[in-house]
Amino acid sequence: MVNTAGWIGRLGSRLSRMEARLDERRAEVEAETMGVPTQKPAAGAGAAVAPPVVVAGPRERPDPVTAVPWGMRVAAEVSWRLLLLAGMLWVLMKVISEVRLVVLAFVAALLVTALLQPFVVRLRRLGLPRGLATAVTAILGFVVIGLVGWFVVWQVMENLDDLSDRVRDGINELKLWLLDSPFHVTEKQINDIAKNLTDTIGTNTEEITSAGLQGVTVLVEVLTGMLLAMFSTLFLLYDGKRIWNWVLGLVPAPARPGVAGAGPRAWRTLTAYVRGTVLVALIDAVFIGLGLYFLDVTMAVPLAVFIFLFAFIPLVGAVISGALAVVVALVTQGVFTALSVLAVVLLVQQIEGHVLQPFILGRAVRVHPLAVVLSVAAGGMIAGIGGAVVAVPLVAVTNTVVVYLRAYSQDHQHGGAPVAGAAPHGATALGEGVDDPV
Repeated sequence: MVNTAGWIGRLGSRLSRMEARLDERRAEVEAETMGVPTQKPAAGAGAAVAPPVVVAGPRERPDPVTAVPWGMRVAAEVSWRLLLLAGMLWVLMKVISEVRLVVLAFVAALLVTALLQPFVVRLRRLGLPRGLATAVTAILGFVVIGLVGWFVVWQVMENLDDLSDRVRDGINELKLWLLDSPFHVTEKQINDIAKNLTDTIGTNTEEITSAGLQGVTVLVEVLTGMLLAMFSTLFLLYDGKRIWNWVLGLVPAPARPGVAGAGPRAWRTLTAYVRGTVLVALIDAVFIGLGLYFLDVTMAVPLAVFIFLFAFIPLVGAVISGALAVVVALVTQGVFTALSVLAVVLLVQQIEGHVLQPFILGRAVRVHPLAVVLSVAAGGMIAGIGGAVVAVPLVAVTNTVVVYLRAYSQDHQHGGAPVAGAAPHGATALGEGVDDPV
């Protein structure tokens, strides 16, 4: 019995030592896995005493934000903001496209208001009440615009028969020139081309009729837009100050001082653009019209009026109006007169681009030529001719507002005083020292 008890005791002791060694080995493996160093027992120490084991807890993972490179984080921050702005711009453009007629009419009213505002100021300085000064200016302005339109239509109708006869003669001269030219064009080929044109017109009668009906719809929209523009101009001239104050009331209070300072500057930019463009267009129309008159081109006066109107479309308008004058001269007077008209148009446009516009507009409207081209193209794609007309003044006004707000923000960040506005002016100012955008 004593031997059995001693054997069982030795077996239990060995099992205890094996368990201690297994625990020690397990602790070493876990420590190696977690990267925590372990301490082995010193030589000669009692085997029954297990060494102290440091068991590390689960290692904390880094913040995912810190794992993303800085450049990628910046790109992501910029990207979602750009997406938000693009979405807002897309929604805004969809809304504008739905009410395009109203928007274009109001923008046209702003342009006309900027043109007529000085007359209201002068009449008020002469002692006329604000309502009477506004009514006189608006009536005279609309009468002049209406007379110009009537004059153009009257001149076209008066010269239409003569123009058609000259076009017919020009086509006959072109036919004779082609027959005698070194291109070896035969009369049968010319007759085939004329027959094909006639057949094309005959087969597309429905499309032409549909285009005519669509033209009637466009005419109704144009008349509606003109009425809206007239009423908007009248109220902007009479009550522009209160309208501007109402708009300021919609702006959040912290941003109101900056917007209140940007508004008058934007209005001065718009006014300078409209007045300068009118003056430049008038000079172009007068000198090119005189050239057409002395060269005995048919409808010289209506063509001069078209040149004046197309001058409000930067870059593109001058090319279209000049090409129209050259084509009319070609079909009515021949190649030599057309080349002379082309020389006159190019000379006047070069003087306009290098002398008149820098001198008249000066620094009031500073828009890069690339911005002009892109804005005219985008405006034409979005809203046709009306969009092309208002694109450049919109870009100029936006540039003025952005530059002012940037300067205003930097001034306040450095603890300076608010940027002071310029001296007051305007027909809708309520008193001296008050300046408003309309």
